[in-house]
Amino acid sequence: MRLVAPGLQAVNKVILARMESPVALIPELAGHIIAGGGKRLRPMLTLGAAAALDYAGDRHHRLAAAVEFIHTATLLHDDVVDGSDLRRGRTTANIIWGNPPAVLVGDFLFARAFELMVEDGSLKVLKILSAASRVIAEGEVAQLTAQRQVATTEERYLEIIRAKTAALFAAAAQIAAVVAERDPVTEAALEAYGRNLGIAFQLVDDAIDYVSDAETMGKDSGDDFRDGKVTLPVILAYARGDAAARRFWERAMSGASNGDDALAEARARLNETGAISDTMERARLFGSRAVDALALLPASPARDALAEAVAFAIQRAY
Repeated sequence: MRLVAPGLQAVNKVILARMESPVALIPELAGHIIAGGGKRLRPMLTLGAAAALDYAGDRHHRLAAAVEFIHTATLLHDDVVDGSDLRRGRTTANIIWGNPPAVLVGDFLFARAFELMVEDGSLKVLKILSAASRVIAEGEVAQLTAQRQVATTEERYLEIIRAKTAALFAAAAQIAAVVAERDPVTEAALEAYGRNLGIAFQLVDDAIDYVSDAETMGKDSGDDFRDGKVTLPVILAYARGDAAARRFWERAMSGASNGDDALAEARARLNETGAISDTMERARLFGSRAVDALALLPASPARDALAEAVAFAIQRAY
């Protein structure tokens, strides 16, 4: 989204300034993950939505930085929970500095995000972003309780990703309508846009974990499989499989059989059942819903750019 490049520079200045601390480890560790090549997609949603609403102020710059801090904090915590050793193609902070510093710096970034929200002065913005933070935490806990539960339903899984992923996308887009002082209908449209985009984004992630490589993904291929994460491709393959297939998935998700040979078999079973292609089809469906939500906004290059962000999120799989 070249349209928001100047705004993104302003957001990056806020990020760099606010991750500073007299405790040297904090900016060192935070800088490692923040500078790790992320595309700043969530802050770009705030900037793009503000542009689509023809907002001329600059409040959204600091709020977009708050969104990125919330996202980065959750990444730090997720990597500790998952025991991940690669993020965006780089060694994760928890591997370099250990789990306690990664968790505590994540807490610091959450605190910085809330400072930025309070400084903005809008109780409505604070309510939206604080609620999103709470929902994300609930989603992460729900995912943890569903881990290795191979009989998880598609409906339950969609509830989890609406919380752990889509909530921040939705909030990032919605707050632009608040700072631009638009009506509730516009707010709802942008919330729906972000929410559906977030679901599509996560479903694509689920698919490419089985079909891409570490260089493309920025993490090890098959991580979800090895961690026993029951994502939509697994849910679909399990539901469509015969007794032998179900036994395979039960053993694999329990951790009893999750090596390279098992991963190769998992990929074969996913392809046989159409689980990957159907996951991508669902991602395209939610992507279409996101684009449809933009119809309430006036036509503009910024609205077109928001639609292009949906296409980008889905095309990552190719």
